[in-house]
Amino acid sequence: MEVFDMREFDGHELVLFGHDAPTGLRAIIAIHSTALGPAAGGCRMWPYATTTDAVADVLRLARGMSYKNAMAGLPFGGGKAVIIGDPRAAKSPELLASFGRLVDSLRGRYVTAEDVGTTTGDMEHVARATKYVSGLGRSPGEAGGDPAPKTALGVFLGIQAAVRFRLGRADLAGLTVAIQGAGGVGYHLCGMLAAAGARLKVADVLPRAVERVCDEFKGTPVATVKVLEEEADVLSPCALGAILNPRTIARLKAPVIAGAANNQLAQGQDGEALRAAGILYAPDYVINAGGIISVAREYYGGTEAQVIEDIQGIPARLTEVFERARRENRTTNEVADQMARERLGSGRETPRPRLVA
Repeated sequence: MEVFDMREFDGHELVLFGHDAPTGLRAIIAIHSTALGPAAGGCRMWPYATTTDAVADVLRLARGMSYKNAMAGLPFGGGKAVIIGDPRAAKSPELLASFGRLVDSLRGRYVTAEDVGTTTGDMEHVARATKYVSGLGRSPGEAGGDPAPKTALGVFLGIQAAVRFRLGRADLAGLTVAIQGAGGVGYHLCGMLAAAGARLKVADVLPRAVERVCDEFKGTPVATVKVLEEEADVLSPCALGAILNPRTIARLKAPVIAGAANNQLAQGQDGEALRAAGILYAPDYVINAGGIISVAREYYGGTEAQVIEDIQGIPARLTEVFERARRENRTTNEVADQMARERLGSGRETPRPRLVA
């Protein structure tokens, strides 16, 4: 495996491999950019089939975090971590503390938090070994805690903006939303959509997650292999990435794609196939920034009210991307990527942004 020659490698500043035999830790930390501040991004635990798969994923995710943080105006660069292993079987307090020591070895160049396969409780174990961690518990009124509800809020507001732009609708009442993934973010998103009057079609690899949403929010269960093909006004991918490719795009029936999953496009050029099909795509790292906004406010000090106020800026950023893409006859992912790169470039030449209390 030649990391520098991998398609996912994009001038990353650092790729760190960590191994601790006594705890079974096998982890990779990728830092894409520190132009705007310390690299920040969650730690994903997943049973990757190969180390190459894990490296490809962490590289893609780290670059996505650079773009996400830049577009959200946060004083963070982009980084990500993955732990190779089944979170239901291989996780232990000792392994998480070992990962914390790996993070600490970077002396603040990377700030971690929870992600797929890790939780707020897990980050408490990581914090035993490093202070460079966010997404911990919080006192009432303070920023912090589980970022999943904040990610869901940003996606919900983003869906409203996308529906307004593409369908000319001021509300979601009566619209059908197909949700792929009913876990931490997907569950909270389903609650918000149902409260807004949307009809839900829900799929997840875990039947219990689907049952929970259907019982609480009157959703309709659909098969995981068919959810992308469902008749719906909005498709909301909230599971893993790389699910939009030439094969799946040809079968899509929703005019809007707006979800929480990272790296939804298998390739950048897949955005053109969506545009040609008349499908409005909300770039994932713009719409799903609510979680990292919460992490940033927690890490630098802030309140829950400030987090909510910051998240409410997501629809305006999305609409700017949509309008510019239409005006320039380009894909939304191309426009968002260019905007993010411009902000990263300016960060290398100007003082880093900071959160204002």
